[in-house]
Amino acid sequence: MVDDPLIVHHYFIERRKLRLPADVREEPRVETITSVDRRSTDVHVSYCCSRMTKDFTIFLWLLKLGALANIYFFASTLALKSGATDPHIIIPAQILFAVSAYRCVFPNRYKDNIVLHATVLSSTLVTRTLATLVEVAWIYQFSHVIRSLNVEHVGWVDALSWLMLLEVVVSQIFVWFAILSGRLSPYFYEELGWAVIFVANTIASAYLYTSLESFGGRETLLQLNLLFGVVYLPWQIIHLRSLRADARTHEETADPVPPLTLDLLANGFSKALHQRNRATDASSWGGIVGLTWMTAYWATLIPYWIHQVVQIAAVR
Repeated sequence: MVDDPLIVHHYFIERRKLRLPADVREEPRVETITSVDRRSTDVHVSYCCSRMTKDFTIFLWLLKLGALANIYFFASTLALKSGATDPHIIIPAQILFAVSAYRCVFPNRYKDNIVLHATVLSSTLVTRTLATLVEVAWIYQFSHVIRSLNVEHVGWVDALSWLMLLEVVVSQIFVWFAILSGRLSPYFYEELGWAVIFVANTIASAYLYTSLESFGGRETLLQLNLLFGVVYLPWQIIHLRSLRADARTHEETADPVPPLTLDLLANGFSKALHQRNRATDASSWGGIVGLTWMTAYWATLIPYWIHQVVQIAAVR
């Protein structure tokens, strides 16, 4: 006995087509999914996946969940006793959590002033100003951790920690120059600076981890530094290649680069504040590289890492 109503419906349609007598009984045919049906299903799934990877609307909205994580991490710093905490650890962490939550809600890509929400809160000028503050504070925190663990005061280790801070300032100069001038090549040198920062951080951490006899319960900080270096530096090579290719393509296809003048920089400043190009396509946001960068930096990896630094190193 066949109970499926669709099959029964199909059965009566076939009977009418064949004009069978009413007293002739025929078992309805139960059709199975053919290879063509399976191929159609596979094509449909492939199409949906392809569309999701070409359009980042869903990902950009899911990014807002990172704001909740950052708010939680920020609140956890307020629960610590102020008199017993290290401000060199706490204040940079609070800045990072607050700005990261903001950037999760109002994502922005500096190149072409790409935004999800066409509001001044998403403008490149506002976003980059906040990012400059947080990046200098964040790297200062990391350099402070290196110096605090360098209990034997090894000169070149302290020098690497200060090199990190110097290099992050240089990177800020490059990124601001890229934004105001409209040139893409400075973005490459900005990110090259970040590679230098974490090469220095990884080398210093590796030396301290292998040379210290007592960590005072802070060995996890060095382990996190080393783990991040192993993951980040290969990814950064891919990122640098994509930036270099992007800059070269732009130089070959765009109009001749205008001379650097105050009017050009003023125009770049105006665009950074007022120009907001709403887009959700993957290419506008830097593709998969851009997506992983936003997710790791604002919503997951970096906030969690800084939260661990606070938990381990903030209390004196």
